[in-house]
Amino acid sequence: MIVTILELKSKYKDYSDINGKIKRDIDNGLLFPIVRGIYETNSNTSGYLLASYIYGPSYLSFEYALAFHNLIPERVVTYTSATFNKRKKKEYKNRFGHFIYRDTSRVAFPYFVKAYIEDTYSFFVASPEKALCDMLYILPPVRSIKELKMLMFDDLRVDIDAMKKINLDDILFLSNKYMSYNIKFLVKLIESEYKDDNISTNG
Repeated sequence: MIVTILELKSKYKDYSDINGKIKRDIDNGLLFPIVRGIYETNSNTSGYLLASYIYGPSYLSFEYALAFHNLIPERVVTYTSATFNKRKKKEYKNRFGHFIYRDTSRVAFPYFVKAYIEDTYSFFVASPEKALCDMLYILPPVRSIKELKMLMFDDLRVDIDAMKKINLDDILFLSNKYMSYNIKFLVKLIESEYKDDNISTNG
């Protein structure tokens, strides 16, 4: 369970040395610091459950969400999240993992993010289409569909079969919300190589 410093100070208000009590709880393995002012009470909590509490507003995206949706084969051990208007990458490391936060498009930020509930935690994950757009948004621009295919299938190792399940309507909706050549080429790629297979929409 996540607890804040304010909650702890209220809980321990009858102690003469509240900070000392909190430190003893940490030393005794009852509290585990996540980030300044926020603690976790369960040492076995999975990092993805904590990502949105560490820095936000944010949602899991980029490499982590691509792996979550089986678009890339690798197991991603870093919890990568999208933010907006932060202007620089933020990183945090604690006993629960390595957390990275990068800006995505402010306009695209609210769309195609699903909330999940697990135990007492809420966590937020980009859809496959949104995670792919976020990932391409932060990468250096390509100059052709050929270069995009190399970026996606050779460098990122996006699964070609998984691409057949991509929802073209969602990509089209998102595409004008990013200022990105990569996403413009993604639309062209899907329209030229996947649309005719009727795999771009949900029906």
